[in-house]
Amino acid sequence: MFAFIARQPILDREKDVFAYELLFRDGKGGAYPELEPEKAKYIAQHFHPLGLDDISGEKQSFIHFNPDTLISRFPTSLNPESVIVQLNEPNAPTPGLLEACTHIKDLGFKLAIDDPLMLSGKQDIFSLIDIVKVDVTRTNYDLIEKNIPRYIDSNIKLVAEQVNTHEDFDSCRSLGFDFFQGYFFAMPEARIQRHLPASKMNLVDLMGESARSDFNLNRINQIIERDAALSFLLLKFINNPAINKRYKITSLKHALTYMGEVEIKKFIALLSLANLSDDKPLELIHMSLVRAKFFDLLSQQRGVHLNPPIGFLIGLFSLLDALLDQDMPDVLKQLPLTDEVNDALLGKSDEFNSYISLSRAFEGALWMNIIKQSKALDFDQKQLHMMYNQAIQWGNGVRSTISAYFPKPVIR
Repeated sequence: MFAFIARQPILDREKDVFAYELLFRDGKGGAYPELEPEKAKYIAQHFHPLGLDDISGEKQSFIHFNPDTLISRFPTSLNPESVIVQLNEPNAPTPGLLEACTHIKDLGFKLAIDDPLMLSGKQDIFSLIDIVKVDVTRTNYDLIEKNIPRYIDSNIKLVAEQVNTHEDFDSCRSLGFDFFQGYFFAMPEARIQRHLPASKMNLVDLMGESARSDFNLNRINQIIERDAALSFLLLKFINNPAINKRYKITSLKHALTYMGEVEIKKFIALLSLANLSDDKPLELIHMSLVRAKFFDLLSQQRGVHLNPPIGFLIGLFSLLDALLDQDMPDVLKQLPLTDEVNDALLGKSDEFNSYISLSRAFEGALWMNIIKQSKALDFDQKQLHMMYNQAIQWGNGVRSTISAYFPKPVIR
């Protein structure tokens, strides 16, 4: 039962999500929270808390535990198949902690340690470790290079933390790291300036239609009919239970009848974005989905730009520069979006700048920034957590539909 939480993706060498690290606002240093019974009951009654499956979907969860929790209050409800127990900086662990770690391993959990000093193989806990996390911005490069073979020989997996650029990813991958934590994948790669290929122009046209105040069904049908795969995917999206639980939709006209103009605009934009860049990690699309839903919920609460659904579109398109490896101004020159959407994506809207700051705060577990933006937007911060949780759940559901049709990224 978790209500106030952030998650950060951990990607594998192919840039697929291996797991999410979960960071808890109510836990010391982001650790697993030990809530008083009354507070836990209050959260359950008022804030629709998530379970681990809601947060991480089908992925594993790294959860940091304080030593006292591991020794005496380790929660029995957690599933060892989906949770990796993380212990931060376990230098000179006490006999009680070693015994607790041994017990946790006997229960079937994997043990990860966050170790900036590259733990000596002589320490007693070394034999219990499955995964070592290394902050590559704090750890001496020579020390990393020297110790990595020892971990590989011991069949210990390595996670590089604070991987914030594509160059960082390439370097850590070459060193032998197995997994990578950081938002490098949400940054544009340095490449030669290029225009969108002609094969993608149907998608560009659909993105433009989704941002128009009017809705021309015939025009949209004409665009979709140029590409049978688009029609199939749009119907697949619309019939996803995370989006539409009530009706079996058989055509775009049928969808318009039951779902309405605004919802159809959202999913036309979503379909376009998901297929616009076919060589990027799916997690980048997933981040865009969560932002889209979160911005949409914020816009609805504040009564801002509901048709077309500007909040949804701005959240969805907020990572276009990373998806297309171009600066945002260059991207927007090639897309038929409205001035309102363009201005927001260029940082010229105070309203949507606050939305973007909030998203980044949730993505980075920057709790004080969430408090600051809640005051700026006149929101109860707990309500913001609720809406972000809802956006995560929605994004997980849509991602499950996309993933079967999304190409694997090309590792350069």
